[in-house]
Amino acid sequence: MPQWALVILHTLVAIVVLFVMTKLLGKRQVSQLSLFEYITGITIGSLAAYIPLESRETWYLGVISLVVWSLVSLVIEYVQIKSKKFRDTVDGTGTVLIKDGKVLEDHLRKERVTMDELMSQLRRKGAFKVADVEFAVMENSGEINILLTKENQPLTPKMIGLALAPEKEPQSIVVDGEIQERELSEASKDKKWLQSELGKRGVELSDVFLAQVESNGRLHLDLYDDKLQSGQPAQSNSLLVALESCQEEYKKQAANAEDQRGKQIYEEGYAQMTRLIKETRNKLNARS
Repeated sequence: MPQWALVILHTLVAIVVLFVMTKLLGKRQVSQLSLFEYITGITIGSLAAYIPLESRETWYLGVISLVVWSLVSLVIEYVQIKSKKFRDTVDGTGTVLIKDGKVLEDHLRKERVTMDELMSQLRRKGAFKVADVEFAVMENSGEINILLTKENQPLTPKMIGLALAPEKEPQSIVVDGEIQERELSEASKDKKWLQSELGKRGVELSDVFLAQVESNGRLHLDLYDDKLQSGQPAQSNSLLVALESCQEEYKKQAANAEDQRGKQIYEEGYAQMTRLIKETRNKLNARS
């Protein structure tokens, strides 16, 4: 077989083996790799580069070495899952750099982190003053995570005792101008509803690059032509959209109600909104 053909063959073998081994090892960001995983990644990459260029009959030994390295890494990961002590030995543990608002200089020296580097990491987390940090720990990956002091933490609804309904992920029901059947079904919508919404906004399906149904039931459009108005509904239609959004909220709250009395209240509200939407639509149609 010609030399160039051997190189092509060996390259294809290396790609297949490397792909399979990478899938087995799982996916992590480079910043999340442990020391052993980092060494394994470099070695596997070097072996994969060696295989295509080895023209001797022993080229397959590189494949064997590649597989062995990957299997050893798999075994180590399995043992890490089973044993915390082994996991701490291989990966190490996090190091506290700031505690109770005070910098622990000994720990900084142990991790060979300068004060400038620490401040740089704190700024990336939105803390420009050490006094604003209650706790900071350097993770195994080298990343520094912080806990701000109570007075510097952002206000959340939970802090003021405000209960909110669960937020659902938006469903992308149109992507690249094509309707996504599964996402449309998960959003509890159908093609008739979609065509109706597009008609209210004066756009065609072919104009739509992306359409998402938000958790409140509203439709967000992104058109191919950015100069076109994605179209808010006409004023009358905008009123219907707002009412339908309230109707969806009543429906959602009824489904999430923890007691029968609360469920009944929301169901009554849902029924009232249904009647109001019907009456509003009839009046608007009569005017037009």
